[in-house]
Amino acid sequence: MRLEGLRKTYNAGLPNAEEVLHGIDLQIQPGEFTALIGPSGSGKSTLLNAIGLLESASGGSYHLAGRDVTVFDDDERTRARHDVLGFIFQFHHLLPAFTALENVMMPGLMRPQGKGGPAVIRSRAAALLDAVGLRDAYDKKPQELSGGMQQRVAVARALVVGPQLVLADEPTGNLDTHAGDSIFALLRQFNRDSGTALLIVTHDPRLAARCDRIVELVDGQIASDRANTVAGA
Repeated sequence: MRLEGLRKTYNAGLPNAEEVLHGIDLQIQPGEFTALIGPSGSGKSTLLNAIGLLESASGGSYHLAGRDVTVFDDDERTRARHDVLGFIFQFHHLLPAFTALENVMMPGLMRPQGKGGPAVIRSRAAALLDAVGLRDAYDKKPQELSGGMQQRVAVARALVVGPQLVLADEPTGNLDTHAGDSIFALLRQFNRDSGTALLIVTHDPRLAARCDRIVELVDGQIASDRANTVAGA
């Protein structure tokens, strides 16, 4: 993932126009485990939404998996989200009418059938739930799970299609310290085992200190970008 001069303006062309991102230059290499930090209102979520193709940038360039996504139409953006990216949100966003296994399967079922039919996706989803310690929760619906268990389901869902880059917006923000550490350890394990790159927005300095790289955003600009040579497991 490579951004060059990325800008985002809301209400462009209107008297109340507000530029939130002011020319962001950022690269995420395969296998990198990166924390994105900064004060509230610094533009972290806006940047993550732009990288995740949930919002369009107002200027600059964005290359994802070697392709210039700024020229993509809506269908191409949707395919890129499904094929390249995984998402973990602070509030899980699990579908309440479906079981844990069905929630994890959803991203895979939305892909063209040539990339794996339902049986393949089901097997992959089950293996991921096993890996996150939820072997006994396949048939449980979100309301039957604790907050930490729901976030484990969300982690499994983000990984089911084998994304090249996982974007996580405060994935431990609503969890206690023990549950948050457990989720972080799972993400770190998948990063090391699969080589999947992760970009994690966090306000927790303990978690940021355990990432390989720390990018700080202040007032819509990158204030610092440093390798963390003492990152721990």
